[in-house]
Amino acid sequence: MDLGYSKNDMAFVEEVQTFLDEAWKNRLPAKGRPDAGLVREFRLLATELGYLYRSIPKAYGGSEQPADPMRGRIIRECFEKARAPMEVPGAGMSMLIPTLLEHGTEEQRQWFIPKTILGEYRWAQGYSEPGAGSDLASLKTNGRLEDGQWIINGQKIWTSQAYSATHMFALVRTEPDAGKHAGISYLLLELDQPGISIRTIHQITGQSEFCEVFFEDARTPADWIVGGRGSGWQISKTTLKHERSNIGGVRTLGLLESLWRLARNVEIDGRPAAEDPQIRDRMMVLEGYVQAQLCCGYYQFAQAVAGGSAGRLPLLNKIAGTRIALEIAQVAQDIIGDRALELANHGETTRRDPGQWVNQIFGSLALSIAGGASNIQRNIIAERGLGLPKDEAI
Repeated sequence: MDLGYSKNDMAFVEEVQTFLDEAWKNRLPAKGRPDAGLVREFRLLATELGYLYRSIPKAYGGSEQPADPMRGRIIRECFEKARAPMEVPGAGMSMLIPTLLEHGTEEQRQWFIPKTILGEYRWAQGYSEPGAGSDLASLKTNGRLEDGQWIINGQKIWTSQAYSATHMFALVRTEPDAGKHAGISYLLLELDQPGISIRTIHQITGQSEFCEVFFEDARTPADWIVGGRGSGWQISKTTLKHERSNIGGVRTLGLLESLWRLARNVEIDGRPAAEDPQIRDRMMVLEGYVQAQLCCGYYQFAQAVAGGSAGRLPLLNKIAGTRIALEIAQVAQDIIGDRALELANHGETTRRDPGQWVNQIFGSLALSIAGGASNIQRNIIAERGLGLPKDEAI
Protein backbone atom coordinates (compact mmCIF):
# COMPACT_ATOMS: atom_id res chain seq x y z
CA MET A 1 0.00 0.00 0.00
CA ASP A 2 1.75 3.15 -1.27
CA LEU A 3 0.06 6.38 -0.15
CA GLY A 4 2.64 8.73 -1.62
CA TYR A 5 2.14 11.01 -4.63
CA SER A 6 4.01 10.30 -7.87
CA LYS A 7 5.56 13.06 -10.01
CA ASN A 8 2.45 13.06 -12.18
CA ASP A 9 0.26 13.35 -9.07
CA MET A 10 2.29 16.31 -7.80
CA ALA A 11 1.98 18.00 -11.19
CA PHE A 12 -1.78 17.56 -10.98
CA VAL A 13 -1.83 19.01 -7.46
CA GLU A 14 -0.08 22.13 -8.79
CA GLU A 15 -2.54 22.30 -11.68
CA VAL A 16 -5.57 22.19 -9.38
CA GLN A 17 -4.07 24.70 -6.95
CA THR A 18 -3.29 27.14 -9.78
CA PHE A 19 -6.88 26.85 -11.02
CA LEU A 20 -8.25 27.48 -7.52
CA ASP A 21 -6.04 30.53 -7.05
CA GLU A 22 -7.20 32.09 -10.30
CA ALA A 23 -10.84 31.02 -10.43
CA TRP A 24 -11.74 31.12 -6.73
CA LYS A 25 -9.35 32.68 -4.22
CA ASN A 26 -8.55 35.77 -6.31
CA ARG A 27 -12.22 36.44 -6.99
CA LEU A 28 -13.54 36.21 -3.44
CA PRO A 29 -14.97 39.41 -1.96
CA ALA A 30 -12.90 41.12 0.73
CA LYS A 31 -15.78 40.75 3.18
CA GLY A 32 -18.78 38.49 3.39
CA ARG A 33 -19.64 35.35 1.51
CA PRO A 34 -19.40 34.89 -2.28
CA ASP A 35 -22.71 35.42 -4.05
CA ALA A 36 -24.64 32.65 -5.78
CA GLY A 37 -23.61 33.92 -9.21
CA LEU A 38 -19.90 33.48 -8.47
CA VAL A 39 -20.45 30.01 -7.04
CA ARG A 40 -22.48 28.94 -10.08
CA GLU A 41 -19.90 30.36 -12.51
CA PHE A 42 -17.08 28.63 -10.62
CA ARG A 43 -18.84 25.25 -10.68
CA LEU A 44 -19.49 25.53 -14.43
CA LEU A 45 -15.84 26.35 -15.12
CA ALA A 46 -14.57 23.60 -12.79
CA THR A 47 -16.84 21.12 -14.57
CA GLU A 48 -15.66 22.28 -18.00
CA LEU A 49 -12.06 21.64 -16.93
CA GLY A 50 -12.87 18.21 -15.51
CA TYR A 51 -12.66 18.88 -11.78
CA LEU A 52 -16.32 18.45 -10.82
CA TYR A 53 -19.06 15.97 -11.77
CA ARG A 54 -16.35 13.68 -13.09
CA SER A 55 -18.47 10.52 -13.22
CA ILE A 56 -21.37 12.19 -15.08
CA PRO A 57 -21.41 12.14 -18.92
CA LYS A 58 -21.05 15.44 -20.75
CA ALA A 59 -24.43 14.84 -22.38
CA TYR A 60 -26.03 15.37 -18.95
CA GLY A 61 -23.89 18.31 -17.83
CA GLY A 62 -20.95 16.48 -16.27
CA SER A 63 -17.27 16.44 -17.19
CA GLU A 64 -17.13 12.71 -18.10
CA GLN A 65 -13.67 11.91 -16.81
CA PRO A 66 -12.18 8.42 -16.63
CA ALA A 67 -12.32 6.81 -13.22
CA ASP A 68 -9.22 7.89 -11.30
CA PRO A 69 -9.44 7.58 -7.50
CA MET A 70 -6.13 9.40 -6.97
CA ARG A 71 -7.14 12.44 -9.02
CA GLY A 72 -10.52 12.48 -7.32
CA ARG A 73 -8.83 12.51 -3.91
CA ILE A 74 -6.43 15.29 -4.95
CA ILE A 75 -9.31 17.44 -6.20
CA ARG A 76 -11.30 16.92 -3.01
CA GLU A 77 -8.35 17.76 -0.75
CA CYS A 78 -7.35 20.86 -2.75
CA PHE A 79 -10.92 22.15 -2.93
CA GLU A 80 -11.46 21.60 0.80
CA LYS A 81 -8.22 23.39 1.65
CA ALA A 82 -9.25 26.36 -0.52
CA ARG A 83 -12.84 26.19 0.84
CA ALA A 84 -14.04 26.13 -2.74
CA PRO A 85 -17.49 24.74 -3.59
CA MET A 86 -17.65 21.13 -4.68
CA GLU A 87 -20.72 19.57 -6.33
CA VAL A 88 -24.14 20.86 -5.31
CA PRO A 89 -24.84 18.96 -2.06
CA GLY A 90 -27.96 16.98 -1.27
CA ALA A 91 -29.86 13.79 -2.01
CA GLY A 92 -30.12 14.62 -5.70
CA MET A 93 -26.37 14.47 -6.28
CA SER A 94 -25.48 11.73 -3.82
CA MET A 95 -28.41 9.36 -4.41
CA LEU A 96 -30.74 10.17 -7.30
CA ILE A 97 -28.22 10.91 -10.06
CA PRO A 98 -26.34 7.59 -9.58
CA THR A 99 -29.72 5.82 -9.62
CA LEU A 100 -30.79 7.52 -12.86
CA LEU A 101 -27.44 6.79 -14.50
CA GLU A 102 -27.93 3.12 -13.72
CA HIS A 103 -31.69 2.67 -14.17
CA GLY A 104 -33.24 5.81 -15.70
CA THR A 105 -34.41 6.30 -19.28
CA GLU A 106 -32.47 8.54 -21.64
CA GLU A 107 -35.26 11.13 -21.43
CA GLN A 108 -35.13 11.09 -17.62
CA ARG A 109 -31.36 11.57 -17.60
CA GLN A 110 -31.55 14.41 -20.11
CA TRP A 111 -34.28 16.18 -18.15
CA PHE A 112 -33.41 15.67 -14.48
CA ILE A 113 -29.61 15.38 -14.21
CA PRO A 114 -28.57 18.77 -15.70
CA LYS A 115 -31.13 20.64 -13.59
CA THR A 116 -30.00 18.77 -10.46
CA ILE A 117 -26.34 19.55 -11.16
CA LEU A 118 -27.16 23.26 -11.48
CA GLY A 119 -29.18 23.24 -8.25
CA GLU A 120 -32.43 24.09 -10.02
CA TYR A 121 -33.96 20.83 -8.84
CA ARG A 122 -33.48 20.03 -5.14
CA TRP A 123 -34.52 16.54 -4.09
CA ALA A 124 -36.04 14.93 -1.02
CA GLN A 125 -36.11 11.19 -0.38
CA GLY A 126 -39.60 9.73 0.13
CA TYR A 127 -38.97 6.35 1.73
CA SER A 128 -39.91 6.05 5.43
CA GLU A 129 -43.51 6.10 6.62
CA PRO A 130 -45.08 6.01 10.10
CA GLY A 131 -45.51 2.23 9.77
CA ALA A 132 -42.55 1.49 7.52
CA GLY A 133 -39.06 2.24 8.81
CA SER A 134 -36.53 -0.58 8.79
CA ASP A 135 -39.31 -2.77 7.33
CA LEU A 136 -39.59 -0.42 4.37
CA ALA A 137 -41.49 -2.91 2.21
CA SER A 138 -44.51 -2.39 4.50
CA LEU A 139 -45.10 1.08 3.03
CA LYS A 140 -48.70 2.04 2.27
CA THR A 141 -48.42 5.22 0.19
CA ASN A 142 -50.20 4.21 -3.01
CA GLY A 143 -50.41 5.35 -6.62
CA ARG A 144 -52.86 4.54 -9.38
CA LEU A 145 -52.46 5.30 -13.08
CA GLU A 146 -55.20 7.48 -14.49
CA ASP A 147 -55.26 9.47 -17.77
CA GLY A 148 -51.49 9.43 -18.17
CA GLN A 149 -50.72 10.44 -14.58
CA TRP A 150 -49.98 8.72 -11.30
CA ILE A 151 -52.43 9.75 -8.57
CA ILE A 152 -50.65 9.44 -5.21
CA ASN A 153 -52.10 9.22 -1.69
CA GLY A 154 -50.35 8.55 1.60
CA GLN A 155 -47.69 9.93 3.92
CA LYS A 156 -43.90 10.00 4.25
CA ILE A 157 -42.00 10.90 7.43
CA TRP A 158 -38.44 11.76 8.51
CA THR A 159 -37.96 13.38 5.11
CA SER A 160 -34.79 15.48 5.39
CA GLN A 161 -35.15 19.12 4.29
CA ALA A 162 -38.34 18.54 2.33
CA TYR A 163 -39.30 22.14 3.13
CA SER A 164 -36.59 23.41 0.77
CA ALA A 165 -36.87 20.69 -1.90
CA THR A 166 -38.52 21.16 -5.28
CA HIS A 167 -38.87 17.45 -6.11
CA MET A 168 -38.98 14.02 -4.48
CA PHE A 169 -38.01 10.49 -5.45
CA ALA A 170 -40.43 8.21 -3.64
CA LEU A 171 -41.35 4.56 -3.18
CA VAL A 172 -45.04 4.10 -3.87
CA ARG A 173 -47.23 0.99 -3.91
CA THR A 174 -48.65 0.84 -7.43
CA GLU A 175 -49.46 -2.89 -7.72
CA PRO A 176 -51.88 -3.64 -4.86
CA ASP A 177 -52.39 -7.25 -5.93
CA ALA A 178 -48.67 -8.05 -6.12
CA GLY A 179 -46.50 -9.33 -3.28
CA LYS A 180 -45.07 -7.11 -0.54
CA HIS A 181 -41.87 -6.26 -2.41
CA ALA A 182 -43.12 -6.69 -5.97
CA GLY A 183 -45.86 -4.06 -5.66
CA ILE A 184 -43.59 -1.03 -5.17
CA SER A 185 -42.58 1.49 -7.85
CA TYR A 186 -39.97 4.28 -7.84
CA LEU A 187 -41.65 7.58 -8.79
CA LEU A 188 -40.36 11.12 -9.28
CA LEU A 189 -42.66 14.06 -8.52
CA GLU A 190 -42.84 17.79 -8.01
CA LEU A 191 -43.51 18.94 -4.45
CA ASP A 192 -44.95 22.37 -5.28
CA GLN A 193 -48.43 21.27 -6.32
CA PRO A 194 -51.95 20.99 -4.91
CA GLY A 195 -52.39 17.83 -2.91
CA ILE A 196 -49.00 17.92 -1.20
CA SER A 197 -48.50 19.45 2.23
CA ILE A 198 -45.24 19.53 4.19
CA ARG A 199 -44.90 19.91 7.96
CA THR A 200 -41.61 20.29 9.77
CA ILE A 201 -40.85 18.15 12.81
CA HIS A 202 -39.40 20.03 15.79
CA GLN A 203 -36.41 18.02 17.03
CA ILE A 204 -34.91 17.77 20.50
CA THR A 205 -31.88 19.68 19.19
CA GLY A 206 -34.05 22.73 18.55
CA GLN A 207 -33.75 22.23 14.80
CA SER A 208 -36.41 21.19 12.29
CA GLU A 209 -34.49 19.31 9.61
CA PHE A 210 -37.02 16.49 9.22
CA CYS A 211 -40.50 16.75 7.74
CA GLU A 212 -43.76 14.92 7.29
CA VAL A 213 -45.09 14.94 3.72
CA PHE A 214 -48.77 14.26 3.01
CA PHE A 215 -50.18 13.28 -0.39
CA GLU A 216 -53.85 13.78 -1.24
CA ASP A 217 -54.41 13.00 -4.92
CA ALA A 218 -50.99 14.41 -5.80
CA ARG A 219 -50.03 13.91 -9.44
CA THR A 220 -46.97 13.07 -11.49
CA PRO A 221 -46.58 12.09 -15.18
CA ALA A 222 -46.83 8.41 -16.05
CA ASP A 223 -43.29 8.37 -17.47
CA TRP A 224 -41.75 9.78 -14.28
CA ILE A 225 -41.27 6.21 -13.09
CA VAL A 226 -37.73 4.83 -12.81
CA GLY A 227 -37.60 1.24 -13.99
CA GLY A 228 -40.77 -0.68 -14.69
CA ARG A 229 -43.91 -0.93 -12.63
CA GLY A 230 -43.26 -2.94 -9.50
CA SER A 231 -39.47 -2.74 -9.79
CA GLY A 232 -39.07 0.00 -7.19
CA TRP A 233 -37.72 -2.30 -4.49
CA GLN A 234 -34.79 -3.34 -6.67
CA ILE A 235 -34.20 0.23 -7.87
CA SER A 236 -34.21 1.51 -4.27
CA LYS A 237 -31.26 -0.74 -3.41
CA THR A 238 -29.09 1.35 -5.74
CA THR A 239 -30.16 4.54 -3.99
CA LEU A 240 -29.61 3.03 -0.54
CA LYS A 241 -26.16 1.78 -1.56
CA HIS A 242 -25.08 5.33 -2.33
CA GLU A 243 -26.78 6.72 0.80
CA ARG A 244 -24.93 4.23 3.02
CA SER A 245 -21.65 5.05 1.30
CA ASN A 246 -22.23 8.73 1.98
CA ILE A 247 -23.10 8.14 5.66
CA GLY A 248 -20.19 5.70 6.02
CA GLY A 249 -17.83 8.53 5.11
CA VAL A 250 -18.33 10.23 8.48
CA ARG A 251 -14.96 11.69 9.48
CA THR A 252 -14.26 10.16 12.84
CA LEU A 253 -10.66 11.43 13.00
CA GLY A 254 -11.78 15.07 13.10
CA LEU A 255 -14.50 14.13 15.57
CA LEU A 256 -11.98 12.47 17.87
CA GLU A 257 -9.68 15.49 17.67
CA SER A 258 -12.61 17.65 18.76
CA LEU A 259 -13.25 15.27 21.64
CA TRP A 260 -9.64 15.66 22.82
CA ARG A 261 -10.08 19.46 22.78
CA LEU A 262 -13.22 19.10 24.85
CA ALA A 263 -11.47 16.79 27.32
CA ARG A 264 -8.62 19.27 27.79
CA ASN A 265 -10.92 22.26 28.32
CA VAL A 266 -13.65 20.78 30.55
CA GLU A 267 -12.89 19.70 34.09
CA ILE A 268 -14.06 16.69 36.07
CA ASP A 269 -13.47 16.85 39.84
CA GLY A 270 -11.16 19.84 39.51
CA ARG A 271 -8.89 18.60 36.74
CA PRO A 272 -9.14 18.38 32.92
CA ALA A 273 -11.24 15.43 31.80
CA ALA A 274 -8.28 14.27 29.68
CA GLU A 275 -6.44 13.50 32.93
CA ASP A 276 -9.25 11.39 34.36
CA PRO A 277 -8.09 7.72 34.14
CA GLN A 278 -11.45 6.32 33.03
CA ILE A 279 -12.05 9.00 30.40
CA ARG A 280 -8.49 8.72 29.12
CA ASP A 281 -8.74 4.93 28.91
CA ARG A 282 -11.96 5.14 26.88
CA MET A 283 -10.45 7.74 24.57
CA MET A 284 -7.38 5.60 23.89
CA VAL A 285 -9.67 2.73 22.92
CA LEU A 286 -11.43 5.13 20.55
CA GLU A 287 -8.04 6.16 19.19
CA GLY A 288 -7.45 2.55 18.25
CA TYR A 289 -10.83 2.24 16.53
CA VAL A 290 -10.28 5.43 14.53
CA GLN A 291 -6.78 4.45 13.42
CA ALA A 292 -8.05 1.02 12.36
CA GLN A 293 -10.82 2.69 10.36
CA LEU A 294 -8.29 5.02 8.73
CA CYS A 295 -6.04 2.11 7.73
CA CYS A 296 -9.05 0.25 6.36
CA GLY A 297 -9.97 3.31 4.30
CA TYR A 298 -6.39 3.68 3.04
CA TYR A 299 -6.38 0.04 1.99
CA GLN A 300 -9.65 0.41 0.09
CA PHE A 301 -8.34 3.55 -1.58
CA ALA A 302 -5.05 1.88 -2.54
CA GLN A 303 -6.95 -1.06 -4.03
CA ALA A 304 -9.13 1.32 -6.05
CA VAL A 305 -6.08 3.18 -7.38
CA ALA A 306 -4.51 -0.13 -8.40
CA GLY A 307 -7.72 -1.23 -10.10
CA GLY A 308 -8.28 -4.00 -7.58
CA SER A 309 -11.07 -4.89 -5.17
CA ALA A 310 -11.29 -4.43 -1.41
CA GLY A 311 -13.63 -7.40 -1.18
CA ARG A 312 -16.08 -7.31 1.69
CA LEU A 313 -14.52 -4.36 3.49
CA PRO A 314 -16.75 -1.63 1.96
CA LEU A 315 -19.76 -3.36 3.53
CA LEU A 316 -18.31 -2.47 6.95
CA ASN A 317 -17.84 1.26 6.36
CA LYS A 318 -21.27 2.48 7.37
CA ILE A 319 -21.65 0.44 10.54
CA ALA A 320 -18.05 1.09 11.64
CA GLY A 321 -18.22 4.84 11.08
CA THR A 322 -21.54 5.35 12.82
CA ARG A 323 -20.58 3.09 15.73
CA ILE A 324 -17.38 5.05 16.37
CA ALA A 325 -19.23 8.36 16.09
CA LEU A 326 -21.82 7.12 18.60
CA GLU A 327 -19.16 6.02 21.10
CA ILE A 328 -17.32 9.35 20.74
CA ALA A 329 -20.58 11.13 21.50
CA GLN A 330 -21.13 8.95 24.57
CA VAL A 331 -17.73 9.91 25.98
CA ALA A 332 -18.49 13.58 25.28
CA GLN A 333 -21.80 13.18 27.10
CA ASP A 334 -20.02 11.82 30.19
CA ILE A 335 -17.48 14.67 30.08
CA ILE A 336 -20.13 17.38 29.78
CA GLY A 337 -22.52 15.74 32.26
CA ASP A 338 -25.24 17.93 33.72
CA ARG A 339 -23.66 20.99 32.12
CA ALA A 340 -25.45 20.00 28.93
CA LEU A 341 -28.61 21.41 30.50
CA GLU A 342 -26.99 24.86 30.48
CA LEU A 343 -26.06 24.76 26.79
CA ALA A 344 -29.03 26.47 25.17
CA ASN A 345 -29.61 27.37 21.52
CA HIS A 346 -28.30 24.02 20.36
CA GLY A 347 -28.85 24.80 16.69
CA GLU A 348 -26.69 27.95 16.77
CA THR A 349 -23.41 26.79 18.31
CA THR A 350 -20.00 27.16 16.71
CA ARG A 351 -17.55 24.31 16.08
CA ARG A 352 -15.53 25.05 19.21
CA ASP A 353 -18.50 25.72 21.48
CA PRO A 354 -19.11 22.79 23.91
CA GLY A 355 -22.75 23.16 22.95
CA GLN A 356 -21.96 21.55 19.61
CA TRP A 357 -21.63 18.27 21.46
CA VAL A 358 -25.27 18.34 22.45
CA ASN A 359 -26.12 18.24 18.75
CA GLN A 360 -23.52 15.53 18.16
CA ILE A 361 -24.86 13.40 21.01
CA PHE A 362 -28.40 13.57 19.67
CA GLY A 363 -27.35 13.29 16.02
CA SER A 364 -25.03 10.31 16.40
CA LEU A 365 -27.94 8.01 17.16
CA ALA A 366 -29.79 9.26 14.08
CA LEU A 367 -26.76 8.45 11.89
CA SER A 368 -26.83 4.86 13.10
CA ILE A 369 -30.43 4.59 11.91
CA ALA A 370 -30.32 6.57 8.63
CA GLY A 371 -29.76 4.49 5.50
CA GLY A 372 -30.71 1.31 7.36
CA ALA A 373 -30.30 0.68 11.09
CA SER A 374 -27.17 -1.05 12.36
CA ASN A 375 -28.92 -4.41 12.70
CA ILE A 376 -29.96 -4.13 9.05
CA GLN A 377 -26.31 -3.46 8.18
CA ARG A 378 -25.26 -6.58 10.10
CA ASN A 379 -27.72 -8.63 8.06
CA ILE A 380 -26.30 -7.17 4.84
CA ILE A 381 -22.74 -8.02 5.92
CA ALA A 382 -23.78 -11.55 6.92
CA GLU A 383 -25.87 -12.35 3.86
CA ARG A 384 -24.09 -10.49 1.05
CA GLY A 385 -20.56 -10.45 2.44
CA LEU A 386 -20.29 -13.80 4.20
CA GLY A 387 -22.94 -15.72 2.31
CA LEU A 388 -24.81 -16.77 5.45
CA PRO A 389 -28.46 -17.87 5.13
CA LYS A 390 -31.25 -15.45 5.90
CA ASP A 391 -33.10 -15.67 9.21
CA GLU A 392 -36.10 -17.94 9.14
CA ALA A 393 -39.40 -16.08 9.15
CA ILE A 394 -40.97 -15.97 12.60
